[in-house]
Amino acid sequence: MGEVALRLDAHHHVWDLDVRDQPWIDREAMAPIARSFDFEQFAIAAAACFVDGTIVVQTVADTAETEELLQLATTTPLVRGVIGWTDMTAPGIAEELDRLGELPAGTGLVGIRSLAQYEPDPRWLARADVIEGLRAVARHGLTFDLLVLPHQMPAACAAARAVPEARFVLDHLGKPSEATQQQWEIAISEMASCPNVYVKISGLVTEHDWSGWDPQRVQPYVDFALQRFGPDRLMFGSDWPVCTLAASYSRIVDVTAELLSTLTATERAAVFGATAVRAYDLAERPKEQQDDRQ
Repeated sequence: MGEVALRLDAHHHVWDLDVRDQPWIDREAMAPIARSFDFEQFAIAAAACFVDGTIVVQTVADTAETEELLQLATTTPLVRGVIGWTDMTAPGIAEELDRLGELPAGTGLVGIRSLAQYEPDPRWLARADVIEGLRAVARHGLTFDLLVLPHQMPAACAAARAVPEARFVLDHLGKPSEATQQQWEIAISEMASCPNVYVKISGLVTEHDWSGWDPQRVQPYVDFALQRFGPDRLMFGSDWPVCTLAASYSRIVDVTAELLSTLTATERAAVFGATAVRAYDLAERPKEQQDDRQ
């Protein structure tokens, strides 16, 4: 895939269990990732796949983690941006976003994500207080990542329509599965009608049998998303290290390329880089501290 000018991984994580627990990790079922993962481990895997830049994504509802990820971005040239967390329902969300942006490393913040997937109310994203929070995110020039399940996608669509000035990115294609495919197809088609919504081809391998997943099982979801959104609104994300439950980093990159084999070189370049640059406004966020990071 030498035709790609920029290969960007728009979704990966790091965590240190000595610093902070990851309560979403099932220590028995997810034993291979129930340990710490640092950026050096990721960088080795990414370099082997000629990845030029990454976006690191929050994992827990903790502003301290966001600040740590921002600090990581100031010392690691590979990181082009951070998707952090803040309380979307807090009355002082605008002031909190101001505070994060004014940190020495604050220019690295390109987006916000809430853990909406775990909200018991399937309409949480459409609540009035969350909509106000989304407007604050938009005013700060940040993108909002949607971590939702298919039954929550109608509310995500409603939020995107209520805040048309915002940019939204649907993580992991909305986590489709064979059991939810019909519901997902209806919801993803509705979301595609919102021009301010982008989608990540990420996290699909861990939605299926980890021990023997077949790329052909996820091909229909990718094809459907391509038909509805087009390559200019789709982007690649590895979801490392979660993806390692089912496949290595290099396997994820190779399989994604296989899933997109019918696209032109320009279209593949969009999915592997250009779409993420636009969705997260990365072109407007130069690496100001580049000289200090060498």
